[in-house]
Amino acid sequence: MSDAPPFVSVKLPAALVNQARESAQTMRRSVASQIEYWATLGKALEQAGLTTQDSQALIARQERAAYRVTPPAPQALSPELDELQAHVLALAKSGALSARTQDAVAAGKAKGTRSKTRKAA
Repeated sequence: MSDAPPFVSVKLPAALVNQARESAQTMRRSVASQIEYWATLGKALEQAGLTTQDSQALIARQERAAYRVTPPAPQALSPELDELQAHVLALAKSGALSARTQDAVAAGKAKGTRSKTRKAA
């Protein structure tokens, strides 16, 4: 069991917070919930076997896309990574990814509440 409080403050780059704010409005989330959602997605991808090199390539692709006026044909990074990306996009379109993320966040919050209750007892 951890003695850490259920919530802590962290410093994040202003650009990330602004991006989260924009996405949060679209998805009807708070900024904190949006960042928690992104972190949960990243953790799930990492646990699914996404390598550091694959992560860097996806991040670079995303950052390049923000500066392009016309969308380029996507570069193939590797068949495995392209398959993983297609799978994640399919889950996102179906709503399953959102549901799984909400379940994971709820489970994490419930776990934090249970440990807080045990300490109070």
